[in-house]
Amino acid sequence: MSPPTTARQWIVAKKPTGQVHLSGPDATFALEPTPLPALSPNQLLLQPLYLSNDPAQRPWIQAGTDPERAYTPPAKQGQPMRAFGVIAKVVTSTSGNFAEGDLVSGMLEWTEYTVVDATSVQKLPEVAGIPTTAFLGALGGTGLTAYFGLLEVGHCKASDVVVVSGAAGATGQMVVQIAKKMIGCKKVVGIAGSAEKCKTVESLGADVCVNYKDADFDSQLKKATDEFADLYFDNVGGKILDAMLTRVKREGRIVACGAISAYNDQSAGAIHNWFEIISNRIAVKGFIVTDHLARAAIAREELVAAFKAGKIQISGDQETVVDTKFEDIPKTWVMLFAGGNTGKLVTKIV
Repeated sequence: MSPPTTARQWIVAKKPTGQVHLSGPDATFALEPTPLPALSPNQLLLQPLYLSNDPAQRPWIQAGTDPERAYTPPAKQGQPMRAFGVIAKVVTSTSGNFAEGDLVSGMLEWTEYTVVDATSVQKLPEVAGIPTTAFLGALGGTGLTAYFGLLEVGHCKASDVVVVSGAAGATGQMVVQIAKKMIGCKKVVGIAGSAEKCKTVESLGADVCVNYKDADFDSQLKKATDEFADLYFDNVGGKILDAMLTRVKREGRIVACGAISAYNDQSAGAIHNWFEIISNRIAVKGFIVTDHLARAAIAREELVAAFKAGKIQISGDQETVVDTKFEDIPKTWVMLFAGGNTGKLVTKIV
């Protein structure tokens, strides 16, 4: 079969300020064809198979973003939407390092096929007992985010009481496991959005998980943090961060990882307890996982070793893999903002 010469791709049609629109005149994305160039030396023709869905993609398309304040170049209107992680199959190769059929990973676009330089992707390793999609989650950007956020940013230690929000999400699940089972933290408290999600979080090692949708959430959180928290790993911002500012101990630390509660509604990010930072000398440190990628291979080796030693779980049960027609890629992505997934949300293109 001859290689394709055109491919459909999802482009950023109109940048949103609030909710993402999947249809209508203000549709955020549009499906368009694009020509595929012939391969030059040391290039690959790739067919994306799995897409990583990450809350961080939402700020990439926010209308009015100042590029000078963005940690990564914003997606341009009229240009393809990209994913932080994609697993793709090599269709054709002019590189001696890759063969037809190899699986690779990299930051690629929402496209049926794409031509890339071979140096821009990595060959996917095989680890017995670990699903391929884990290299988008537990062993990909989200697992590395948890690892570096706890160890290098939060300086987490065994004597710590650790609280993590979004605990049933991809990063949160790994925070729980690394904190409890690799570092051996004194107590790990999860915050999630349903009783079922809390049960999952506790099965992964959390001493207790609090459902933020319960009417008595504040009292439950106070009980769960009766000794206060040494370290709070914040994935959500907004009201939960505001509540946690009153539960972090004096001279405690906050790792500011994400703010998904406000990505589609910036008014939801209002903070009323800011003075707690001052009065209790709380240290707040933001970080981006890409700052630490020079040590990614070492971190991944440690996570794999912990898996082989039975300390942490890396399995399909920690993922929500959604079979998705190419035409429906945006519909699967927006599940992130409705709490429609437990663990890593992965798009499987079918």
